[in-house]
Parts: sequence; C-alpha cells; structure tokens
Amino acid sequence: MKIFVYIQEEQSKINTISLEAIQGAQKIAEKSNGSVSAITFNQETANSLTQYNLSEILYIEDPKLENYNPLYYLSAMEQISKQESPDMIIFGHTYEARDWVPRLSARLDIPFISDCIAFEINNDITFVRSIYQGKFNANYTINNKQSIISFQSGAFKIDTIQSGTASVRNISIDLSTTYDSITPGEKFQESAQSVDLSQANVIVSVGRGIGKEENLPTAKDLAAAIGGELASSRPIVDAGWLEPYHQVGSSGQTVAPTLYLALGISGAIQHVVGMKGAKNIVVINKDPNAPLFEIADYGVVGDIFEIIPKLTELLQNT
Repeated sequence: MKIFVYIQEEQSKINTISLEAIQGAQKIAEKSNGSVSAITFNQETANSLTQYNLSEILYIEDPKLENYNPLYYLSAMEQISKQESPDMIIFGHTYEARDWVPRLSARLDIPFISDCIAFEINNDITFVRSIYQGKFNANYTINNKQSIISFQSGAFKIDTIQSGTASVRNISIDLSTTYDSITPGEKFQESAQSVDLSQANVIVSVGRGIGKEENLPTAKDLAAAIGGELASSRPIVDAGWLEPYHQVGSSGQTVAPTLYLALGISGAIQHVVGMKGAKNIVVINKDPNAPLFEIADYGVVGDIFEIIPKLTELLQNT
C-alpha cells in the first residue's frame, strides 16, 4: 500500500496534528506491508522531515504555494495524486483540511473519511469515527482502491513516530491554468491573550468544582507554576468566567498534551471527547464517582482548594 501524508505548516513549523498523522500512517503501513511518503509545499519543512522513517519526502515547489490558498493547494494535490497514484492520502483533521480536502475528494472521485480516531486491519481496513458528540463510535470500511483519510487530534502520539532517514524529491507542477478567485484579506492574528491549546504540552483545566470566578486565580497560579496553559470545561465558558478559546471538548478545542490536569471536572462525554488523547490524565475531584476517573491515569479524591495551593507552593519552590 502506497500512503501519502500531507504536512501542514505555518512559517516552516509543522502542525502537531500532521506529525500525529505520520505516526498513524506508519502504523497502517506496518500492518499492510505499505510505504509512507510525506508531501509538503515548504523546503524547510521537507528538510526537517528527513529525520523520520519515510520512504521519501515529496517537495512541491511553486511560489503560489508559499501562502495558504485552497484553490492552489487543491490543484497541486490533484496533480500530485494523478502523477503518483497513492492508495491512501492522510491528513491531520485541521481547519485547513476541512476547507479544501472535501473538494479534493470530489475532484478525484475518491471517498473521504474524516475525523477518524483509530483504525483496524483484518481483511480490509476499518476506520473508527466518534459520532453524536462522542457517545458512539462508528466503523467505516473502505471498498475503494483509493481513499482519503483525516485523523483527529490526539488519535496518535508524536513521541512514538519512527525515526530514520529519508530523501527529498522535488516535484514540479503547473498552476498556470488554476484560476484564483480568492482575494485574501489581512491574515488573522490571534490576540496576545489567546492560546492554541492544541499545541500545549501541559494543560491545567477547571470545571464546575472551581465554584466561582473569584477562585480562578488559584488555578492560574498552578498553571503558571507547572508551565502549562489554563483550560476549562464548557460551563466555565458559558458562565463568562473564561474566554471561549479556553474551552476543551466537542464544541471547543481537541487537545493531546503530555499532561492534562483536571480540577473539579466531572467528565461529561462532551468534555472527554476533547481531551482523552492526553498522554497522562490526572484528575482531582472530591466526588469519587466522577466519570472522569474512569479514564484517569492518576486520580486524587479530595478538595481542590486544599490540594492546589500546596501543589503550587511545592512547584514554585522546586
């Protein structure tokens, strides 16, 4: 099986979800006797990918691909797909992928299974998707020779990517006939106060157990002491105590940090969907029956207002 992985980058920094997609592709290749190649539109990114166990890195060079444009990206990937005929093209399920990959599927007439969380291989490859806000998992089996897949953030772990050596192959394409009907505005910049939780290595997240807005500084101090970002479940955002970009869950951000410290969060399925991919989940809750304990690696039954200050002080003095 010939597998291609599209690598999304911003200013030559590879998107974390694209690295997770490489790891997922490597797992599929192991079980299907396949090969994995990466595709990028950036030279620096191509060079940085040579450290991984890939058959090769395909670098598509064209000035029109230097900045994000879904029409040029679509045309470039369409041409590469027709030239190279991969059996499977894998993407990280990012906002960018949602923008133009469905169009690639239609243009190539190849089925697209999006937002997958796992896969199984028996006689066929079956991909798993969460549906109904994570309440159920649905299995999708591919009967077509070619397919396009996107993996949800946290489906695979970056630290298990197979290292190796790979060469870069430059590929030329022709975008001269691609009509660009898009007039870009000023590039969106997040406010200085906003955070991208999907890139955070450590997250301290608060729920209803925080009690009231005046108690948030306690959690913020802990996040600062541990070198992490502050997040929350939906009720905290709905109450107006934190801005929406702090929310983790099905209607917020999907995260996969090394450490997810949950403070006073019961564990509704809508929240679990957004953080279950964390490598280490630590739950502190005074309710021993809180559902989040079921997926915790470490659990503490206790009062967060007794534990957090002592933990913060310990970290600050370490």
